Amino acid sequence: MYLILRKNCLVDSMPKIKNIYAREILNSKGIPTVEATILLDNNMSATGSSPTGTSVGRYEAKDLRDEDQKRFNKNGVRNAVSSVLNVISPALVGIDVTSQHEIDKKMIEVDGTRDKSKLGANAILAVSIASAKAGAMASGAPLFAYLRRYTSLGNTPFKIPTPAFNILNGGKHAGNNLDFQEFLVIPASSIPYDDTLNFASTIYYSLKETLKFKNEVTLIGDEGGFAPSLKTNKEALSLLAETISESSYRINYDVFLGIDAASNSFYEKSEYKIKDQVKSMKSYELIEFYKVLNKDFNLIYLEDPFADDDWEGWQNLTNQLSQDTLIVGDDLICTNIERLETAIQKNAVNGIIIKPNQIGTVIEAIATAEVARHAGFKITASHRSGETNDDFIADFSVAIDADYVKFGAPARGERVAKYNRLLAIQQQLSNSQPQ
Repeated sequence: MYLILRKNCLVDSMPKIKNIYAREILNSKGIPTVEATILLDNNMSATGSSPTGTSVGRYEAKDLRDEDQKRFNKNGVRNAVSSVLNVISPALVGIDVTSQHEIDKKMIEVDGTRDKSKLGANAILAVSIASAKAGAMASGAPLFAYLRRYTSLGNTPFKIPTPAFNILNGGKHAGNNLDFQEFLVIPASSIPYDDTLNFASTIYYSLKETLKFKNEVTLIGDEGGFAPSLKTNKEALSLLAETISESSYRINYDVFLGIDAASNSFYEKSEYKIKDQVKSMKSYELIEFYKVLNKDFNLIYLEDPFADDDWEGWQNLTNQLSQDTLIVGDDLICTNIERLETAIQKNAVNGIIIKPNQIGTVIEAIATAEVARHAGFKITASHRSGETNDDFIADFSVAIDADYVKFGAPARGERVAKYNRLLAIQQQLSNSQPQ
């Protein structure tokens, strides 16, 4: 490992938590979330904030909201802030800041619920992230290197994950203009990370020109991707394929297509209803539709193709398509080890999304990634639609050796902050290599 943590971060003089502050801030959608700042007894400090999802799985840890109609349409987080100030802070004062396991375990114990609904996952995660940042600072290590110590990766070389760019938004991310939530362009993993940003930006603005030419709107959705009102989901994929074919990049060689169907949003009474089909479909019929899309577009990535309890659909699709396509569980698993173990037993997926706010602490998110890796799954570290400018997830993705990251389109400050952080890490890794 190119960088050794100072005395392996295991020294008696490591600073301890002196106090924890919190406040209510707005995320990228104008919805309140929690920001926490940890103050150490050497007067160093670090700040973390919790993102918020729009397409929220049923098995996610629960944010604590005020339910006060007079403030932010009942989405205020003053109660979660109070959790930090009056419960979490007193419980953590005096703990060695480099003891992330102890910090997160203490918060889990104090909350005492399975879904962190008492104190709020938004309160707990903000503190967990701030703790990790403070621990890295105290250890004199980059955050990604500091977090690596909590994995079983040992001296595995660091790498920058391949980004999956959501440049065309649908579903709940764009007013339900399309059924599928994300239409992704994914560079070949052999392309250096900094070149993928040029790649994504080029295709992103080419898509904008294509939309203008077709007299489609170029407004953007929650994650920075364009949100045109198209007739079918297949049309959206055709639009991306057309845009790429008119660029200098080669589809299915330099760049691949993927989708996040977020199928919970179009699942009702055991059937799926999408614009592409006149009638609602059973699971086996939706599988045939995905197989047609795969034949036409060679999808490399298919996330949440079925509802979160349609295990039979997941199993059948994985059995039929997983040789060529990554079948990824997001709402199915919700970064929850118990759900992940069920998915492993049922052979329901071969890939997983890791979102720290779905489980509520840094250590639990790392643990879920560990189990997934040992099962042979591909790992995608992901932001949420309601983001802040906190770039923690970029360091986290490198620390857990993620194969892919999803940070949205190469646009909007809260998305670009993550991409730019990966650029900085890439440069740091490059500078550390022997010349």
